Amino acid sequence: MFQQITAEQRLSKAVVRIMQEPRYVALAGVLMLGDRAVKDDIPTACTNGRDEYYGRAFVDSLTDAELRFLILHETYHKLYKHLTTWKWMYDENPRKANIACDYVINVKIADDNTDGFAVMPKGAMYDAHYRGMDSAAVFKLLPDDDEGGSGGESGDGESLDSHDWDGAQEMSDEEQKDLARDIDEAIRQGALAAGKMGGGLSRDIQDLLQPQVDWREVLRDFVSSTCSGNDYSTWARPNRRFVSAGVYMPSGISERVDELVLAIDTSGSIGQRELTMFLSEIHSICTTVKPNVVRILYWDTQVCRDERYTAQGLDQIVKSTKPKGGGGTDVTCVPKYMQDHNIKPQAVVCLTDGWLYNGWGQWSVPILWCVLDNKSAKPDVGKYVHITS
Repeated sequence: MFQQITAEQRLSKAVVRIMQEPRYVALAGVLMLGDRAVKDDIPTACTNGRDEYYGRAFVDSLTDAELRFLILHETYHKLYKHLTTWKWMYDENPRKANIACDYVINVKIADDNTDGFAVMPKGAMYDAHYRGMDSAAVFKLLPDDDEGGSGGESGDGESLDSHDWDGAQEMSDEEQKDLARDIDEAIRQGALAAGKMGGGLSRDIQDLLQPQVDWREVLRDFVSSTCSGNDYSTWARPNRRFVSAGVYMPSGISERVDELVLAIDTSGSIGQRELTMFLSEIHSICTTVKPNVVRILYWDTQVCRDERYTAQGLDQIVKSTKPKGGGGTDVTCVPKYMQDHNIKPQAVVCLTDGWLYNGWGQWSVPILWCVLDNKSAKPDVGKYVHITS
């Protein structure tokens, strides 16, 4: 008599089938990371960013194509490091965070499987309106009491799985670093395997393979070069602007610069961890260029707080600063505020997620944008560098 295979066997069979599929060869390494198990007390499925758990009854209720979709869904959570990257969203609104991550993943998987290899289970979150966005962008568009989508093809579904945010945070710092390193290595190895087998790479995988620019180096170079004083000249360091033309001119140097403005987006998507990291780096830079004044402008749709530090107080920036904000994101309020209050720095450094309501603004001073987790943002004024949290 024919005996139906167990949920564990179906799960293993589905994973192998995905790894054999040319379009998913590059995901093979990520599919093999962590533990994968079937449990009786899991309603649907769950991941902590490393390990995956599947509800027995839920697995039994799915077709093979739907099970493949579910496994890909958990794998994409791991691939994009959702449970660590977007922890700030969970802290702010757990339900919205779960929904935002699911919308992003489900659109990607559905777009790649129009042939039915993987079929989205009935009732899962899907809204084509969010195609091409990352989870933070979707999160900011969802209402606080969100019960579904924004009117897309199937925007009234439920989160396909549960997300073990707390379990991800229970990993030690070393475990989280090891996991991030393992995921990056799995992506690289998967890309090599796909190349050898003649498989293509999705744009998402290609983006993940791009080397990350060290934003700290860009920041240091911008501040040190832009804020160079001109108290006196030296021939020991030729002016680089004229060297390419074969003309040697002295550089202007100074022991101290005047004022540096840090315009920091506090609309909600910039967490305390990123703020502390950024301010710590600014403190390091300030000890090098020795500005007379560092002014921090916290902003959302208006400048919510203006903090001014003299050279003697730079050591206390990280400890004493008090970020304020939480509204929308309109950076044009910053140059207007500077003009209204006659603030004329030598340079501005702006930290933002780049999801701006009203453009990049008009600036009368050099500006460097440090754009967090939004590679699609391309400021049309000043210089910019992308940061990944």
